[in-house]
Amino acid sequence: MGPVNWLAVIVAAGVAVGLAVLCYGSLARKAQTPLAKVAGLFGNFALFLVPASLLGHNFARVGAETLAAKPWLYFMMSGGWALAIIIPLLTFTYARRRLPAGVALADSLFALAIVLAMGTVFWALS
Repeated sequence: MGPVNWLAVIVAAGVAVGLAVLCYGSLARKAQTPLAKVAGLFGNFALFLVPASLLGHNFARVGAETLAAKPWLYFMMSGGWALAIIIPLLTFTYARRRLPAGVALADSLFALAIVLAMGTVFWALS
């Protein structure tokens, strides 16, 4: 196993927060003070560090040589993670709670976009 690219982990989490703000608006909408809004952004950044760290670990396990020879693995692994794990879990949870299918579809596409963006960050910083 090679080393985890921690710079890419941090940048990927930041890109995820940026996309979340772009797609959903302020992540701390109900916060009353600017300090609470900043705290909400940092809290979401901390949450996005978890999947970014997992992707970084997965890419480190594959190894830099393999990824350099097969760069499509960045997108295959990150997108596959969303398609095989995140989206089915979201769909199951939303159906169980009887939420509209459109909400599940929008959040599933958002999840796919986030992990593909993270994979892109790892590819760009490799």
